[in-house]
Amino acid sequence: MTNPLLDTSALPRFAELTPEHAEPALRKLIAEHRQKLAALLDSPDATSFDSLVTPLEEMDHELCRVWSPVGHLQSVLGDPGWRDAYNACLPLLTAHGTELSQNSKLQRAFEKISESMPDDATSASQAVVSNALRDFRLAGVELSTEKKQAFRAARQQLALTQALFEQNVQDSTDAWHLHVDDERVLAGLPASVLNRAKTDAAAQEHAGWWLTLDYPTYQAVVTHADDRELRKTFYTAWATRASNRATKPEWDNHENIETILSLRHKLARLVGFDNYADYSLATKMASTTGEVLEFLTNLVDRTRPGAEAELEALREMADEPLQAWDTSYYLEKLKCERFSVSDELLRRYFPVDHVQKGLFDLANQLYGVTLRVVESVPGWHETVQYFEVHDSEEMLIGGFYTDLFARSGKRSGAWIDECVVRKNLSGEKIEPVGYLVCNFPPPDSDGVSLLTHVDVITLFHEFGHMLHHLLTRVDYPSVAGINGVPWDAVELPSQFMENFAWSYEVLSKTSRHVETGEPLPEDIFDRLLDSRKCGAALAMFRQLEFALFDFRIHADYQADQGARTMEVLQRVRDDVALIQHPEFNRFPMSFSHIFAGGYAAGYYSYKWAEVLAADAFSAFEESGLFDSNTATRFREEILEIGGSRDIMDAFVAFRGRKPQLDALLRHSGIGKAA
Repeated sequence: MTNPLLDTSALPRFAELTPEHAEPALRKLIAEHRQKLAALLDSPDATSFDSLVTPLEEMDHELCRVWSPVGHLQSVLGDPGWRDAYNACLPLLTAHGTELSQNSKLQRAFEKISESMPDDATSASQAVVSNALRDFRLAGVELSTEKKQAFRAARQQLALTQALFEQNVQDSTDAWHLHVDDERVLAGLPASVLNRAKTDAAAQEHAGWWLTLDYPTYQAVVTHADDRELRKTFYTAWATRASNRATKPEWDNHENIETILSLRHKLARLVGFDNYADYSLATKMASTTGEVLEFLTNLVDRTRPGAEAELEALREMADEPLQAWDTSYYLEKLKCERFSVSDELLRRYFPVDHVQKGLFDLANQLYGVTLRVVESVPGWHETVQYFEVHDSEEMLIGGFYTDLFARSGKRSGAWIDECVVRKNLSGEKIEPVGYLVCNFPPPDSDGVSLLTHVDVITLFHEFGHMLHHLLTRVDYPSVAGINGVPWDAVELPSQFMENFAWSYEVLSKTSRHVETGEPLPEDIFDRLLDSRKCGAALAMFRQLEFALFDFRIHADYQADQGARTMEVLQRVRDDVALIQHPEFNRFPMSFSHIFAGGYAAGYYSYKWAEVLAADAFSAFEESGLFDSNTATRFREEILEIGGSRDIMDAFVAFRGRKPQLDALLRHSGIGKAA
């Protein structure tokens, strides 16, 4: 029987895929690609772009299409078989990637192609070649055979350890629960959370309520629960996930962090960098560690007065010394007191189906695209939907899956990923396809899931990433969509989209009361908008704490001293944290963004890109939120270009100047715009 994973003629055949398909498919395809590459390099045309680079782009595109469902399914399904398949395939894929980027013969061919590229070569083709030459250097192509082997071994071990880190976080989260039989303990919690907890308890053959540690439940408890001990219990469970306080000792990520940081430092040193932070910046907009630290400390200085004032306001509300598990609760009370707006009030206006429809209508208004659900496309779960995206002339642009609701076994958080990258080579045009994943409250017995406004912002954010993936006009996969975009700019389209969730023109069409069908009243929106700046400085400070910790732990790493994780975190907190964290807090042990994801020595990217996004959105504020010329320029200069040109040049082409900090500070109500 043909392996369905190797069928790349259409969308993944999710209904037929099993974990047993993964490793044989990867092994077969990698072996074929090795043979193809050897033949290409032995041909007399090995230094021709069309004869070498184009086939390599085709092969990489094919490999990514086969690997994509494997990586995706192990993140969204609780099937241990997919995790085992992923872990078995990861070394194969890592070794193959390193083998390619350490191939000296291939590097020399790219150098000759670079030297002979015509002056009128497209920016995309130039970017493909220059990025490849950069990546050869970063993978140690010029190292001795012995050091190349050391690099390969370290890279393989790093990939496996990072995967284990994420899996420990997921297992630790999924394993925790709290059974409550006294309803008074649950005072203040939203009805949707209580109903789900009661249903879960019944499924466990228990009376009362069964509370899990999925993010919607955790966030509801620390924000709304009147019982302080309940808030502390959930905070403790969340802050100690995958630590030495986890249910099983093997879920403790302490040693994994030691291994991850040691391997990253080793890789950076092998190829001539002082530390992994320097190595990381080789592919980003920021050029030096000093530039990043200056950026972050500048924001700290500007944010501190506002954050201190906000914290004092929370302390005045609390009738006891403020603890880490109290801040979200009292911030919610502060918003209710000052602005008469609460999560529960807003939630009634944001059924997820209507929010999604309003968001799609916004994309149509800005970019002329139409999104339609295709019921016939199977997914991996009963709640998954597939949408086709068409342009203003009804031509197919691409498509994407949505998987919006929290469930056991699914990775926490929200993200998009590539299913298929756009390609237009050798007479074959392939449109992009993506996955959009969130962890919103599951639908109730009536099939309704209600979102907080924060959830609405999350959906807008991820959809911004998806538009970046879908609207690309670049033909080469390695620089199409989000590929080849510097990591500290990749959040620009997503954070840009968040701003529309603060517009009444948008929310009036994106909201519909779950009972009356009425849109969000303008007076409630006005109060919501006023509340936007409430807690913004504290939130900014918290993100700056994360960013500084991430950057320091990579930039200051010393091999003879090890990670010193909690020590570095405490030093950062001494400098920038206003809220005291308890001794038992083990936040780094579940910080998947930097220890398992792509944000290592790059978490600052969220704030860096937020400056770009706020300044870009201010152009829409100046010209009119739905001004077609401004939207067209943003699409053409930012969303369509992928990694085919310098992102700063692209931003200047759109904005007419380099980015400024003013808009971010204004939107956040922080300090004085400089």
